[in-house]
Amino acid sequence: MRAELCVLVAGLGLLAASAPLMAHHSFAAEYDASKPITISGVVTKVEWMNPHARFYLDVKDATTGAITKWEFELGSPNVLMRMGWSRHSLKVGDVVTVEGALAKDGSKLANARKVTLADGRKVFAGSALDQNKEQP
Repeated sequence: MRAELCVLVAGLGLLAASAPLMAHHSFAAEYDASKPITISGVVTKVEWMNPHARFYLDVKDATTGAITKWEFELGSPNVLMRMGWSRHSLKVGDVVTVEGALAKDGSKLANARKVTLADGRKVFAGSALDQNKEQP
């Protein structure tokens, strides 16, 4: 009986440890590469955490003036750092242009591929395999 309890506890421990891995998704599961987007706006929030960094933009409609809130997923912080990013590459208030792919569910979510900063520098977001990156 004691051995069975140990096996059960060990199994539950392994299951709990693997839960974060199950939460991770592939690009194709959430985003549609055939629906590219290019959008500009003001950075309102940056989340520098695993498994993917994220940032949020307020995007103003040119005709109505209405503000729409967008969320963009980047690569992992580790990948971004290898590409020249730091947690300070994007700051609240920065005006940026983002190229990426829309979410399949039609929400205001996209996977960022390239971010162009206000000064014209382009930084790649770790989600695509672009090799010609420019340093932030």
